[in-house]
Amino acid sequence: MMNMCLLDWAVCLAYLVFIIALALGSMRGQRDKEDFFVGGRRMNWFAVGVSMFATSFSSISFLGLPQRGAYQDFSFYLTILLIPLLITPILWVFFIPLYSRLRVNSGYSYLRLRFNSTIQKLGSLLYCGYALGWMGAMLYAMTLTLKSIMDLNDAQYVVVLVGLGTFTTVCAALGGLRAVVWTDVLQATTLSAAIGVILVLAVGGIDGGWTGLWQIGKDGGRWTMFHLQPDLLAKQNFTDVNTVYTAFAFALFMYLPGYAVAQNMIQRYVCTGGLREARGVIVLSSLINAALGFVFLLVGVALFAFYMQPGGLGMPTLEREDQILPHFVATYAPGVGLVGLMLAGLFAAAMSTIASGINGVASVIAYDWAGRKELSLNASRRLTVVLGALVIIAALLAPAFGSNVINIISTVAGTMLGGLLAIFLLGMFVPRANSAGVIVGLLAGAASWTLVLVAKQLPGNPAGLPAAVALALDFAAEVPTWWYGAFTIFPTLIVGAVASLCFAPPQPEALDGAVWGRDTKQTVRR
Repeated sequence: MMNMCLLDWAVCLAYLVFIIALALGSMRGQRDKEDFFVGGRRMNWFAVGVSMFATSFSSISFLGLPQRGAYQDFSFYLTILLIPLLITPILWVFFIPLYSRLRVNSGYSYLRLRFNSTIQKLGSLLYCGYALGWMGAMLYAMTLTLKSIMDLNDAQYVVVLVGLGTFTTVCAALGGLRAVVWTDVLQATTLSAAIGVILVLAVGGIDGGWTGLWQIGKDGGRWTMFHLQPDLLAKQNFTDVNTVYTAFAFALFMYLPGYAVAQNMIQRYVCTGGLREARGVIVLSSLINAALGFVFLLVGVALFAFYMQPGGLGMPTLEREDQILPHFVATYAPGVGLVGLMLAGLFAAAMSTIASGINGVASVIAYDWAGRKELSLNASRRLTVVLGALVIIAALLAPAFGSNVINIISTVAGTMLGGLLAIFLLGMFVPRANSAGVIVGLLAGAASWTLVLVAKQLPGNPAGLPAAVALALDFAAEVPTWWYGAFTIFPTLIVGAVASLCFAPPQPEALDGAVWGRDTKQTVRR
């Protein structure tokens, strides 16, 4: 159990007071839903860049990255580096100019311009399914972690879950995107302070300090970053979690859809008001990701070195490996406020992701589903509260669906976003693509992904199946979750492009400003 002293509680309380003060301060000057959902398009680009990092950095990462450094190696850092090296250039060249040029409030307004309102609503539904599923899983996972490290009973677990969800929802409802962004800045600062103090404490307990950390980490293989079998097409290169191919799969099929077509990210690109500022946002966010990702993994290696140094106690016996960071803090830094700072960091990571998602879903409903009805500022706030309540309910119901609910929800949600990315790619790069072709393509993507899920549930190869079907099922059964997006994106993209040839081509005016290289159109009706 993690014992908290008075100073720890004071740190947590001070953090929560700062958050609510920022939310109340963000209410000033709000007049309409444009202020509420896109900050009036006059947000500070530096703050938005920090906010974008905080939104993408979840409480799972807060505990998971040190766990990887302590028990595995530095290989996941290659995945993090692909954010500035691969994802950022793609966003810089293709997606951010599109959103900036069309001045969208909801990113799915583009789908109405390029296709029709049906595809717009379909796209927004895919995002809402992704966001609500992910937020429910995130709140559940976060509270489950707190239950474990703080030894909460069932009643306390429910109180913490509802309390955390309610507090986050209230902050998002009061201040809108402006509150989300500025509280994200505070949350990123809290994360950095917490992990920085823990790193200094861990290195200070290692014989030889930084030199000892380097040597023990080297002897334990913790600095290894690249894993590849000599045979580049060997199955292990695709199925092992730490290989180079896996890093690219994470980047392209899990991270890229989230950065490119998720509304909570699109809001960050357009709320600064200009193309240069939007590009600054993604560059800053990617650099912070690379820097803090390195620090969090380094903390994991430092914990490994601390426990495994000559005369050390050896790695502790824990219920779960991701408890290594809380265990170290609770054991070696009690009574100095660091437990409270670490919990504040956990709260920060969870609240940032959830508040951003709630605001993103509310904006999609306001712009894509309210039609020409002008949603008032108060109605936007009420909508945010309702969505927050749905997230809390989803998190409370999660245990009823089994112990693998987080993986299930994350898989379903991520696949929805992969299908959404494929729609955008069809619209941006296939001039012949039309709405009917998009729907056929999505059905093909759904069928492909369903095949993978069915194959994983079958007990071996059922007898009597044709050889080709049995081979396909055997292959699909071994596909790791990080490749799932490929089974949605590519079938949707390829089948959608081919199927579009069977239907009438889009009107030429629908392509201007909506297809890569045809940027004559400057605005889109919102």
